Amino acid sequence: MKALIARISQQEDVNFLLTNRIPRALTTRFMGWFSRIEQPLVRDLSIGLWRLFSDPDLSEAEKTRFGSLHEAFIRALRPGVRPVNLDPDVLVSPCDAVVGAAGAITGLELLQIKGAPYTLQDLFGDSDLVHLYRDGCYVTLRLTAGMYHRFHAPHDGRVESVTYISGDTWNVNPIALKRIDKLFCKNERALIRTRLADGGHVVTLVPVAAILVASIRLHFLHPSLDLRRCGCKFVACDVPLRRGEEMGWFQHGSTIIVFAPSGFTLHESVGEGGQIRMGEPLLRLPRQP
Repeated sequence: MKALIARISQQEDVNFLLTNRIPRALTTRFMGWFSRIEQPLVRDLSIGLWRLFSDPDLSEAEKTRFGSLHEAFIRALRPGVRPVNLDPDVLVSPCDAVVGAAGAITGLELLQIKGAPYTLQDLFGDSDLVHLYRDGCYVTLRLTAGMYHRFHAPHDGRVESVTYISGDTWNVNPIALKRIDKLFCKNERALIRTRLADGGHVVTLVPVAAILVASIRLHFLHPSLDLRRCGCKFVACDVPLRRGEEMGWFQHGSTIIVFAPSGFTLHESVGEGGQIRMGEPLLRLPRQP
């Protein structure tokens, strides 16, 4: 059965049709409601189907039983199953992910996938961030449906602000990225601006929502805000976070793009198409003179 599902999902036209040519906003709202149903039969059937299609590893979860599909999606992990690299010269991955397009930003241009460029201005709409990351470095991290969906601080530092940008909910898988121009710039997203404790470098995380996902929760804001539901556009803050400390989660998983200024470089272990876990090395900080 899993082999059949895999073959169907690899058919690009079928995959794109099933995940995009449907009422995306309506389907996302329905999934948000349905995933919270705690009736045992509905819960067990929905979790069973999710495990069939996504093959999540629930052996690492802090809990062994879940009250709803939503609870399983946003599960916390047992202490110690994601050791965090403590090298001060390394920025660690904020999440479990498949590495997408990554590397140097050419002026203001970067890639969502090979042959599909977009610009910092398209994504940020913020001249300060555009200037900050000109000729900088970026990594696209895609969270698949079965992965651990929480994300964490990539380094010691402080969160300075969060900007919420409303948008669409296109699927963010490679098939859609090849077909939809500037997809990340069309979807709902948040700009989380952080300043590292070591050297004061500004690193920005951009969680991008997608179909079934459009709700980004941030632990470090008090009370924890559902940015979409409360309609927040800009939140100024000054929140200290330690490397590896939980920042928030997607309701069901999506993409995080990490931006760093010029001088940062990809860690030698990071390659497009490879998998990375939260806490593993992602970027190297600039060498100190």
